[in-house]
Amino acid sequence: MSLHNQFRMKKMAAVVLTALLPAAAAAQGAVADYQRAFTINAKYANKVTNQAQDVRWRDSVTLSYQVVRPEGLRFVAVNAADGTQTDYATEAELQQALGTDTRQPRRGGAPQQRPFGRQKQRHWMEVDEERDAYPVASPDKKFEAYIEGENVVVHETGKPWSEKRILTQDGTLGCYYSNRLQWSPDGRYLFAYKRRPVQKRYVYYVESSPADQLQPILHQQEYAKPGDELPQRYPVIIHVETGRRVVAPTDLISNQYDLSWFQWTEDSREVTMEYNERGHKVYRVLAMSAETGQLRTIVEERFETFVNYSRSFRQFINGGRQLIWMSERDGWNHLYLFDVNAEQGGKGGKSSKSGRDSRLSGGGRQITSGDWCIREVLKVDEEAGVIYFSASGMDKHCDPYYVKYYRIGLDGKHLVCLTPADANHQARFSGDYRYLADTYSTVSTAPVTELRSAADGRLLKTLETADLSQLTAAGWRAPEVFVAKARDGVTDIWGLIHRPSNFDPQKTYPVIEYIYSGPGDAYVPKSFRPVHWPCGDLAELGFIVVQMDGMGTGWRGKQFEDVCYKNLKDAGFPDRRLWIKAAAEKYAYMDTTRVGIFGCSAGGQESMAAVLFHGDFYKAAYSACGCHDNRMDKIWWNEQWMGWPIDSSYVASSNVENAWRLQRPLMLVVGELDDNVDPASTMQVANALIKANKDFELVVIPGAHHTMGEAYGDHKRYDFFVRHLMGVNPPEWQALNAK
Repeated sequence: MSLHNQFRMKKMAAVVLTALLPAAAAAQGAVADYQRAFTINAKYANKVTNQAQDVRWRDSVTLSYQVVRPEGLRFVAVNAADGTQTDYATEAELQQALGTDTRQPRRGGAPQQRPFGRQKQRHWMEVDEERDAYPVASPDKKFEAYIEGENVVVHETGKPWSEKRILTQDGTLGCYYSNRLQWSPDGRYLFAYKRRPVQKRYVYYVESSPADQLQPILHQQEYAKPGDELPQRYPVIIHVETGRRVVAPTDLISNQYDLSWFQWTEDSREVTMEYNERGHKVYRVLAMSAETGQLRTIVEERFETFVNYSRSFRQFINGGRQLIWMSERDGWNHLYLFDVNAEQGGKGGKSSKSGRDSRLSGGGRQITSGDWCIREVLKVDEEAGVIYFSASGMDKHCDPYYVKYYRIGLDGKHLVCLTPADANHQARFSGDYRYLADTYSTVSTAPVTELRSAADGRLLKTLETADLSQLTAAGWRAPEVFVAKARDGVTDIWGLIHRPSNFDPQKTYPVIEYIYSGPGDAYVPKSFRPVHWPCGDLAELGFIVVQMDGMGTGWRGKQFEDVCYKNLKDAGFPDRRLWIKAAAEKYAYMDTTRVGIFGCSAGGQESMAAVLFHGDFYKAAYSACGCHDNRMDKIWWNEQWMGWPIDSSYVASSNVENAWRLQRPLMLVVGELDDNVDPASTMQVANALIKANKDFELVVIPGAHHTMGEAYGDHKRYDFFVRHLMGVNPPEWQALNAK
């Protein structure tokens, strides 16, 4: 078929599709709808009054914040001790009243000129080789230890540098002593480790249109990927006076993903450290003897799937004799207390391989328990014997993702909820933890800020209750919280439904899902916002936009999250499909024959996977900066969920390997300077689609990094869904610019 005939056939198909769509759809995706979508943020800006912003404690009793009142911006100071509350017209007046000035002083002299050449800064993915030489002083300041060449050297302060003592001789270029030296508290020992480096992987990308020169620039970025070799560390303790060294055996620390968190015990007898085994199925807290070098296990986590090590908390208390530790060993994220010096038999406080065993050896015990998750530990008050923390899911009658704040005794008794309202909370505690300023809201209710006692949660004063009357008068429509059953028919899946501000229940609306299903967290908003980008603006075009946290995401227990393991292509889609169908059963205006999906990063991978593996349900996908093959993305994120070594599960979840399945419209978007997900991941999936003779759109944003597409991409996304879900031609860009 000629290109001319292909074009004619596509045009005819579009005409037929338009004829088959409900008549109401023809009024959607018009110029007025686009104008609302483009201006929705500005329309609702400054329409909320009496909402406390920039809430912070100035000292243990003085709280300040900003608030827009009907008469304008005000700066407020609150005395928590007596409840007095004073408004000031300017920040300068507030600072003068408080006797403080947080403004940055001006620097004298001529304005600084831009330096010649480009200044290189360490990228967040670049690994420190730990080779820089700088002295580390002993506790009594009499000696300095440092690295010279590849070995450890000590020098007596004040004496000629030539009188140094070389403490090690076995450091080499291929296995050298790191500069991370630590003296024992009594000054008798030095802790060091030898570091075996590896060859680094780099990604390269071209900045096609730099702002300050004509010619393009080639960038090189360090970027380890799944399966790459990793540096290894071998702990050594040196007796400074005699030079005697003890080396840790490797049986408990072999095959390292990471070995870190080194710290001496207060009595200088041991160095504690944490070991993360490659593949993330084993995690240990270890102690190394200064006299023998032997390692013993204080705590061990072991799972068939993965240890969510980024969710950990640790704090030694009672002079280092006890350890507060966070673990999912009983299936939920909780706190445990271990006796550091107890005999552990090499296994320590051990979790079962399934993560459902809370047995503790060596004198350990569980502090918190239940089918809920600790979100963050804020403070451990040893003197008072109290832990302050945030958690979600404890109250079974409300949204299990709502964050609330609590205190509990170190003995696991006397649990107190400090923020009782059924909403999502953000608490800020005074420095002495006598008071807290609590701001809470839901997606549909106004924020409230209260002053409460941190001892019992008692309400001391309601500081502000936001007023949404101007917002609602401007046409604001809150998203709806919707709950439906998951694939197991038992578990609740929570999400949001966004409707356009001119919503008409007599019309029929296509449905678009915004997806980000990266494991480790939950992503559906729980707090008030005037506009929930990128859902609220897209809805204005005439769509119902939905968002939900399906199985495989975080904070609903380990069993819920483990669905993602070696199976990122699942992305909770069985739950998502059921959720959308359940919503459509309740709301007939939701047309499940026209469902689209979009997302960025992991959401970019997942949105494309939707039309590859679930093309019968999802009819169009916009995919931005996707990690389309997990072998191409950064090591730490992908090995955490997909495991190590690399196996066929990576292939099964790859959009590149499954590109041949595409039968639906797809738009790929990538920033040419994406330093988060290798841009080649998008280009490789485009290559696979081309080889499979698949029709798709590719948009490259010059100069952009990791992005949903920026303003240009927003417009492209609008047009894409209007064209493919509404079956109408989007307004000409020139017509929109003229408005």
